[in-house]
Amino acid sequence: MAARDRRKRKKNVVWRTFVRLFFVLLLLSMLAAYISNQVTISSKRAELDTLNEQIAQQKTENEEMQRILSGNADQITEWVARDSYNYAAPNERIFVDVTGN
Repeated sequence: MAARDRRKRKKNVVWRTFVRLFFVLLLLSMLAAYISNQVTISSKRAELDTLNEQIAQQKTENEEMQRILSGNADQITEWVARDSYNYAAPNERIFVDVTGN
């Protein structure tokens, strides 16, 4: 009878140890998944910030184009000459930034 009780107790100890180990491993895997998700969220937020900056820049360029295109033909011709061909008006000084910024 005593041997049977010992085996039963030993089985209970093994079972409890197994259950505890299972829960510890479960918690560790959940922690790893949480950390991984936080890293992914952080990188996606940085990507979103970059895209929002690009959107704002494109909106500014679109507004400038709308302003230019809403003008008369002479203004459009002048803009194309200045922007595309780097022309200048007579007696106009153009300053060029050569610092590389």
